[in-house]
Amino acid sequence: MRREDRADPASKTIVIVKTSQRENESEFTERKKRQMESPLAEADQLLRKVPLIDGHNDLAWAVRKDGHLGVADLDRLQPSLQTDLVRLQSGRVGGQFWSVYVPCRFKGSDAVAATIEQIEFVHRMIEHFPNNLALATSAKQVEDAFATGRVASLLGAEGGHCIGESLGILRAFYRLGVRYLTLTHNENTSWAEAATDVSIGGLRPFGYEVISEMNLLGMLVDLAHTSRSTALASIQASRAPVVMTHSSCRELVDHPRNVDDETMRALADAGGVMMLTFVPSFISAECAEWDAALRRKAVSQGMDPRDLDVLRELEKEQELPRPKATLSHVIEHLEYAREIVGVESIGLGGDYDGMSEVPVGLEDVSCYPALFAALLERGWSVTDCTKLAGQNILRVLHEAEGVAKSLSRYQ
Repeated sequence: MRREDRADPASKTIVIVKTSQRENESEFTERKKRQMESPLAEADQLLRKVPLIDGHNDLAWAVRKDGHLGVADLDRLQPSLQTDLVRLQSGRVGGQFWSVYVPCRFKGSDAVAATIEQIEFVHRMIEHFPNNLALATSAKQVEDAFATGRVASLLGAEGGHCIGESLGILRAFYRLGVRYLTLTHNENTSWAEAATDVSIGGLRPFGYEVISEMNLLGMLVDLAHTSRSTALASIQASRAPVVMTHSSCRELVDHPRNVDDETMRALADAGGVMMLTFVPSFISAECAEWDAALRRKAVSQGMDPRDLDVLRELEKEQELPRPKATLSHVIEHLEYAREIVGVESIGLGGDYDGMSEVPVGLEDVSCYPALFAALLERGWSVTDCTKLAGQNILRVLHEAEGVAKSLSRYQ
């Protein structure tokens, strides 16, 4: 048994929770039953009526890294993961952008091949669970899947290195169902500057070609991970609204992956949506400083601080324990973003199974109702919660599709 200090967002007190290291299915069911006796019931009912569409989930890569799990294992609780079908249903997830991420160490044709393997994994997962998941390649298909009680499953490619500097491969990914491309991951591409790499001048000529092609296809331009200069240039270059699928507010936490107010406003003014993430080092200043110290240690040892696997190994050697972020930190970022750009321009991108640590109160994908319960208790209206949950990102999908159709008339 272990002791875990968990913040209760309603009471602002600390509750001592005892859990086994591997929560079994009966304990999980009992916990959810207790939660339904609280204000969570109102949030649960809300999410039964409106689709909660999350912008970023790394389950595909987490399963690949695990080496022992497969598609067939995902219909039951998997304690080593933050996502499975049991918790997706409990969390009332109505739509999910499944990331088909591959690390930046994959180069050229290796990156392309690995991305295709990740795309194939998501397709197999959808086909294996046709009563739970439905492939969605349009806004209407998202709405149709939700109406039939299935999780609308969209694909997002994370990092422009995965297209191998080929517009043909970009088009092929679109045919395979990919509906957003994150222009960079943690490292620069030859044509776009990342937030966590050296400056190369922002967006380069081929980057403009990539954005133009994405507009023609109806594929969303995702600016999470990009530098400020890349983001601002991309917002201006795109004819369709753009998104940031998993970032938070730099004014609150000075992390290079977070977004400054000017960029947030530019994105909102262009009709885009910023999907707030749950990554502890992005939402908590204490966690961000701990993370920065880890990166400095990597540099001092001649290691690459952009490599997430390197950082996770170094983390095991840290003397000071990692600070805890909480659900309350996420609410702070949501309310700040709402104040800066309005509720019409925000969404959620949890980054589950892409985080080595999770906020207390948002431990896995089953916890979305807890977040919405806390927002409702803080005075958020049902209308605002509906926009945050999925209405905003559905609008952007519809608009990107509309731009593609209008551009096709002139080709």
